[in-house]
Amino acid sequence: MLKWTRFNIVSVTLGFAFLYLPIVLLVIFSFNESKLVTVWGGFSTKWYVSLMSNQALLDAAWVTLRVGLLSATFATILGTMAALTLVRYTRFRGRMLFSGMVYAPLVMPEVITGLSLLLLFVAIGLDRGFWTITLAHTTLTMCFVAVVVQSRLLSFDHSIEEAAQDLGAPPVRTFFEITLPIIAPAVLSGWILAFTLSLDDLVIASFTSGPGATTLPMRIYSQVRLGVTPEINAVCTILIGVVAFGVICASIITKRRETQRQRDERAAAAAGA
Repeated sequence: MLKWTRFNIVSVTLGFAFLYLPIVLLVIFSFNESKLVTVWGGFSTKWYVSLMSNQALLDAAWVTLRVGLLSATFATILGTMAALTLVRYTRFRGRMLFSGMVYAPLVMPEVITGLSLLLLFVAIGLDRGFWTITLAHTTLTMCFVAVVVQSRLLSFDHSIEEAAQDLGAPPVRTFFEITLPIIAPAVLSGWILAFTLSLDDLVIASFTSGPGATTLPMRIYSQVRLGVTPEINAVCTILIGVVAFGVICASIITKRRETQRQRDERAAAAAGA
């Protein structure tokens, strides 16, 4: 059992302060009355109102939201399929190559990934824009979904699927009615992780974007180089809120599903006894 000494408490406090104090300050100064982001001039929400009339930031946010939703959905489907392949089919020709290709974006520097995708899109003559960013983000986030789903499949009780198939359920129906509901928390966690990574990405989007397809991180970066404005603090606070809300919802759903699963197991054990 961990004993909380003074050293441990101070270390944990400094660690959390290093991670979250800048975020807290950003949120506080997004309600600053003054135009100077480092000088507190009183509480005000006028920068959030001003943000609603900043069409450039709104357009970038809309592009980012659409890219995030589509790429996270595509990545979740492909990542789940890849995880199923790696867990269920342990012996097939080219498995090592397939596994390496799935996990390569995890360790590959984003600059290399972005440059490679840029060269690919140029080689095949695909105009850079909304869909190239979506494809790039799908490529980047698919491996993260595969890791999350694979970790759940490794502890999966295959006897449940075998029982369903013994009762006459075909493999496809077994997957959608038995397997998918059980691994749904991991799939949902993978989707949220992919969506968050898409919202946050700057490097790969910079390589694969084109005219009319500027994401919010790209817009924020271009404006920050000229100086931080209170509107930037406001839009960053909204992003933090969206991500935090998604994480909280995912945690609640996962907790409820786990609680329900434990209740079902206890009920089944009681019925068997």
